[in-house]
Amino acid sequence: QVRLVESGGGLVQPGGSLRLSCAASGFTISNYAMSWYRQAPGKERELVATITSLGSINSRDSVKGRFTISRDDAKATVYLQMNSLKPEDTAVYYCNAETIRGGRYLEFWGQGTLVTVSS
Repeated sequence: QVRLVESGGGLVQPGGSLRLSCAASGFTISNYAMSWYRQAPGKERELVATITSLGSINSRDSVKGRFTISRDDAKATVYLQMNSLKPEDTAVYYCNAETIRGGRYLEFWGQGTLVTVSS
C-alpha cells in the first residue's frame, strides 16, 4: 500500500522555524521527483519546492533563501526545512511524489500537515 505521511506542522511565531517530514512507504522514492505543495485557506494549492530523483531543486520565489527541500532515499523520507516563517506561509502542506514509468504517469499525495504562523 502506497502511503505518504507528513509530520512536523504546528503553530510557530513569525521568524521561527519548522521542519516538515514526509515518510513514504509502499514504493521506492528514489525513482520519483518529490515535492511539497501548500494550500492556504481560500486559495488554490501551489507548488513550494521540488527535488528530482537526481537531486535537482526548484522552489518558488517567495520561499527561496528561507525554505530548503531535501531527501534521504535510504530513509524514504523527504524534508522541508522552513526558516524565517511569515504569516503568509500559513497553509496545509502536502507531500507529493511523481514519476513516469512505462509511459504511465504515477502520482501520490499525502494527507497534509497544518502550519500556522502567528504571534
